[in-house]
Amino acid sequence: MTDPLLAHATEYGRMYARSTSEQFSVPSITTVIGQQAHSLDGWFGYMGASSLAKDPELPALLGSPAKIRQAVNKAAKAAELYRDEAAQRGDRVHNYCEQVALRALGRPHRMQETREELAANGEDAFAARFDEWWELYRVEPLAPEITVWNKTVGYAGTLDLVAKINGRICLIDYKTKGTTRDGTVKPLDDKVVMQLVAGMKAEESLVDPVAGEWESWKYGDNPMLLAVAIGETEVRPQRANPEVLKHHWWKFCALKRVWEMSTNVTAAGPALLPVPPPSYPADSGSTAQSRNPMPSGNFANLVDPLHSTKLA
Repeated sequence: MTDPLLAHATEYGRMYARSTSEQFSVPSITTVIGQQAHSLDGWFGYMGASSLAKDPELPALLGSPAKIRQAVNKAAKAAELYRDEAAQRGDRVHNYCEQVALRALGRPHRMQETREELAANGEDAFAARFDEWWELYRVEPLAPEITVWNKTVGYAGTLDLVAKINGRICLIDYKTKGTTRDGTVKPLDDKVVMQLVAGMKAEESLVDPVAGEWESWKYGDNPMLLAVAIGETEVRPQRANPEVLKHHWWKFCALKRVWEMSTNVTAAGPALLPVPPPSYPADSGSTAQSRNPMPSGNFANLVDPLHSTKLA
């Protein structure tokens, strides 16, 4: 994921501001989509077990409980380490793709540096396959890394690329993917359709982030939505099915509502409060009173504000 100038990391997820001098006010497209439940328990377990099984020091550790615990702790972090490394790799590949588009537009670019960075990490094949795809499809870039905004629903995001391919306007999202055992790029997740349709439904695009200047969105009129899986052995573009776009849009809007409710719950304050023990008359002779000589509260004073009834 790239780091757009107007994007901010917050306790509510990634959010966007209207300019560099304003506070963030709406969630990013990916933050909204992130409200969808997605369990990775099985994958985390597999990654931990696989890491431990492949540890070359494992045979030497078997006689030491302390060293085994260290190896287990190391294995427990394997999934997080893999995820972080994959995210960094994705950033490097995305940066290279952006520089290719900037060069094609005749704008300042860092294509050589980003290519060298990929090569330094053993990832040069991603760039090579991307170059082949770029030439084969004769991509004509219009706007790389363009930030968009939807005031009606309340979200913003940054699209990887708007381009023309064979005369057709395309909104493109890159996904860096690994390789399967048969040498093909791993399949894309259907959630990318939500991401693309949210971009299509934008109402404005950014002109000047410092001045906070925006213009009407020019590319939302029936573009082709392309998810492009970039791997080491191939690049595989896939088109979002036009027949299902409305359903993915409605789902995105529903997830935006979930995000709003979640932020309201977080901002409302702590969900659980301590309950003091009930107070008793000093002469009651209660065993509870003797255990609590200085009572700190009274159940009769606890009120449920939702129903305005006492809890006692």
